[in-house]
Amino acid sequence: MATETHDAGGATGYIIHHLTSLSAGEGFWTIHLDTLFFSVFLGCLFLFAFKIAAEKVTSGVPGLLQNIVETLVEFVDTQVKDSFHGKSKLIAPLGLTIFVWVFLMNFMDLIPVDLLPDIASWIGIPYLRVVPTTDLNATFAMSISVFCLIIFYSVKVKGGIGFAKEMLLTPFGPWLMPFNLLLKTVEELAKPVSLGLRLFGNLYAGELIFILIALLPWYVQPLLSFPWAIFHLLIITLQAFIFMVLTIVYLSLAHEEH
Repeated sequence: MATETHDAGGATGYIIHHLTSLSAGEGFWTIHLDTLFFSVFLGCLFLFAFKIAAEKVTSGVPGLLQNIVETLVEFVDTQVKDSFHGKSKLIAPLGLTIFVWVFLMNFMDLIPVDLLPDIASWIGIPYLRVVPTTDLNATFAMSISVFCLIIFYSVKVKGGIGFAKEMLLTPFGPWLMPFNLLLKTVEELAKPVSLGLRLFGNLYAGELIFILIALLPWYVQPLLSFPWAIFHLLIITLQAFIFMVLTIVYLSLAHEEH
């Protein structure tokens, strides 16, 4: 339990408790159950909300949900038109899904750090991390999925031979094929690594600051938690936006024929 751990292990025990995931399995096959639960739950929440908005869409005065959905759709559509120069029916829905899903996962960081873990401890769950994007496994899973799409469309649009030429002949021509391949491999692998680490690093730092604020005396916490929450709201929105835009840009590059 969070409170018991705090009492028994002091500040260090409290921090470690909040940064420990509810896991099953051992070693490489360890599964973070809380990350999976909240990721799937928020994904289903996103789909359900958009389904309700689509079913209740009206040409008259729109409701709040329809306004939000239409604003998000128009916003993502604008970003796709500005950043993506190929032809694909997947990119806009993918961009919308990434932005909303990542934002919802990030938004969990604004829930008081002790609320859900304490509720979980009452029903016998010893650990609970409620922000999926503070788990490196989740952010890398998303970035690797994007990387697979990049490779898929690179081969689909350019063909196997065209993709091989791009990897072997750029940027220095046929006389430096091994060096070209090394540079291109590093360039391609940097895309999922940067996507995953950027999102994880920013959200992990934000969560850690909330935990440190929770360790302060109760009369100090509101003075720091509210301003940080306002600032962090900008961070979580920006990180969702960056993940979406970089995905669109990377897929746009994959669709370009050289």
